[in-house]
Amino acid sequence: MMAVPQSKIKAVPSTKTKSSFRWVVLTIIFGAYFVCYADRTNIGVVLPFIQKEFTLNNFQAGAVASFFFLGYAITQIPAGFALGKKGSRGIGALAILAFSLVTFLLGTVKNATSLVLLRLGLGIAEGPAPVTMTSTINQWFPAREKATATGVFIASTQLAPIVVPIIASWIAVTQGWRSVFYWFAIPGIIMAIIWYAFVRTKPEDSPNVSEAEARYIRESQAIQVSSGKEKSFGWLDKFIRYQKAAPLTTFKSVFASWNIWGNTLTYFLMNSVIYGILTWVPSYLVVAKGYSFMKMGFVASMPAVGGLLGAILGGFLSDKVFEKRRKPTMLITATAAAVMMFVIINIPDNGALVALCLGLAGFFLNIGWPAFTAYPMGLTTRDTYPVAIATVNSGGNLGGFFSPMIVGAILDTTNNYNLAFGYFGFLLILGFLIILSLKEPIQHEYKTS
Repeated sequence: MMAVPQSKIKAVPSTKTKSSFRWVVLTIIFGAYFVCYADRTNIGVVLPFIQKEFTLNNFQAGAVASFFFLGYAITQIPAGFALGKKGSRGIGALAILAFSLVTFLLGTVKNATSLVLLRLGLGIAEGPAPVTMTSTINQWFPAREKATATGVFIASTQLAPIVVPIIASWIAVTQGWRSVFYWFAIPGIIMAIIWYAFVRTKPEDSPNVSEAEARYIRESQAIQVSSGKEKSFGWLDKFIRYQKAAPLTTFKSVFASWNIWGNTLTYFLMNSVIYGILTWVPSYLVVAKGYSFMKMGFVASMPAVGGLLGAILGGFLSDKVFEKRRKPTMLITATAAAVMMFVIINIPDNGALVALCLGLAGFFLNIGWPAFTAYPMGLTTRDTYPVAIATVNSGGNLGGFFSPMIVGAILDTTNNYNLAFGYFGFLLILGFLIILSLKEPIQHEYKTS
């Protein structure tokens, strides 16, 4: 038999040593979605400049921010189906590259109409990204690590708004608002290359994953119902309706599930608040509080500073403290964030207190965010999860479409930012009631198809 040249032998990680490449993949996901979020949220910082140049009222300015989410919602479910056929490697890289190119084009607009259309295009280009990334987490992590991994993923959405207002404000003031889009397009092109080079749809497809790590990820693959050994949380389990739930094994069952649609509706309400704040807090600080643009850049990042801590802590609480129960942190988000909205309404005009309250609002808003994404993982299979999370993202992100325009209309009519925060508080209370109606499924591992 002819000997195989050494140069042709493919290096294979040791089967005896467990690699940890899933955490490298999570780091890439974090970086990619950080860029993703930076490209969508920079609009809040440059909106005052755009309003002045194109002479827009608050409703029209809200529409500029909102149309991103219409495009974003349109591509979620198609992306979920495409992932099942094409996998996450190519779709993820293409989405990152596409939204980076559209970001660059946003700096070239000559009128408000082209700005709105390109924001719509940005949403269409970016839509496949979160479905791809959460599906990758679902493939690459065992159930006991999924909310933690999702929390790290969600944390990227909070790190971006911390950095973006500061950097974007400086660029806009020193180089003009158009340069914000030119500079922000560059990191995405780099991340698209990194994604395609290192991320695979399944860990088994990656040359960097040892057999030991693959087995760890796929251990206990047979779908498990209750083993009778789950830790009881007593009255809390009754309150959150902790119970067995048959896995949603078909797309039809996904679309017929109230648990999926209830989660989607609640996510819609949460996103209405989160993106309403991201869009209008910069203007609130400049118009209502009289801050300079540079001071606004620092204070406007406070909801994201709190959100970063909340997202990481929320994933840990859901996985480790509540032992894969998702509803407790969702309920904490709805109640505590509603309280903070009413605190902000009544806060004295003190810069430090405003920053602190905005930080606490972001903290509580994001404690439950990882759970909204992880919740469908306990109801579905690896095959049906992409469509389930696409449904949740699609419907949920319509909140980002409607909320900036609704708040803009409130401000045009009343010029009262307190009414906007009161509106957010009402949405959070409504979300709390819907969360109560959902089942808390006893978690299972998925059978690989």
